[in-house]
Amino acid sequence: MTGQVRTVDGRVAGRRGQATRQKLLDCLSEMLSSSPYRDVKVIDVARKAGTSPATFYQYFPDVEGAVLELAEEMAKEGAELTELVSGRSWVGKAAWQTSVQLVEGFLDFWRRHDAILRVVDLGAAEGDKRFYKIRMKILTSVTNSLADAVKDLQSKGKVDKDVSPAAVAGSLVAMLAAVAAHQKGFTTWGVKQAELKPNLALLVHLGITEKKPIK
Repeated sequence: MTGQVRTVDGRVAGRRGQATRQKLLDCLSEMLSSSPYRDVKVIDVARKAGTSPATFYQYFPDVEGAVLELAEEMAKEGAELTELVSGRSWVGKAAWQTSVQLVEGFLDFWRRHDAILRVVDLGAAEGDKRFYKIRMKILTSVTNSLADAVKDLQSKGKVDKDVSPAAVAGSLVAMLAAVAAHQKGFTTWGVKQAELKPNLALLVHLGITEKKPIK
């Protein structure tokens, strides 16, 4: 974390306090990976961190407040997804490489943040605007970058002018997010990770360029 870290009552936390706060967040993150979100209690997080509920409440108003902190930190890392698209080529062999890297980036990001992303998706689905904004923060930048890629190809006459860049980009990003969140479920259908990546990359490539990839 960067910048000043404050307690709930507005005091600036010292180095020790910052370490305690981060340990509470780390323990909460670990617990979310093995327990349903609403089953996680303040006393359990505090006990796991080797401190007290009173200490937890110095830094967070409740478990949900701490979860939102984790989600905000994760959203900042989501910028890496945009970097996989922004400024990349969607022509020739480079277009296939870009498609593959984008797919790998999405799948990897969701695996690393699976626990907190499940909570974000749940909150967003229930209409919690705070979680919805975090989810959109992760997806909007990469969506805009993909839309720009389609516009660029249209300007060069490589993609039909009647195609809606925003619609195509939004649909592809929604697909990537849904597939990334459902990775474990694909094994139930007999789909291996080695098969999932190239086929997903094919759909991305076709969606953006309207052409079969050159590998």
